[in-house]
Amino acid sequence: YNTSSDYRLKENIAPMIGALDKVAQLKPCTYTWKVDGSNGQGFIAHELQSVVPDAVTGEKDAVETYTDEEGNEQTRPVYQGVDTSFLVATLTAAIQEQQAMIEELKQEVAKLKGAK
Repeated sequence: YNTSSDYRLKENIAPMIGALDKVAQLKPCTYTWKVDGSNGQGFIAHELQSVVPDAVTGEKDAVETYTDEEGNEQTRPVYQGVDTSFLVATLTAAIQEQQAMIEELKQEVAKLKGAK
């Protein structure tokens, strides 16, 4: 799966900031699929949508109306989808923010150890 990402297609390019705060809002979870009882892990679409809207398609609790084979009007759910590839930039930026914090703390610890 490949997405266009050439710089010539983009404008207003700026470093991502606040990624660590965004990651703190994510609610990863484990679950069991109703269809077959298998275990899964990931996100609940509408919860992820409130933090990283680009990663989610569809709307919470959406339904569509259709006419069944007997001519009766029915409704059925329209499920949301998640594309976790949209989380990669946020997670990468969060790791970078954490690493900067770690490096700063390492320097502080080194100074404290040297002060003895």
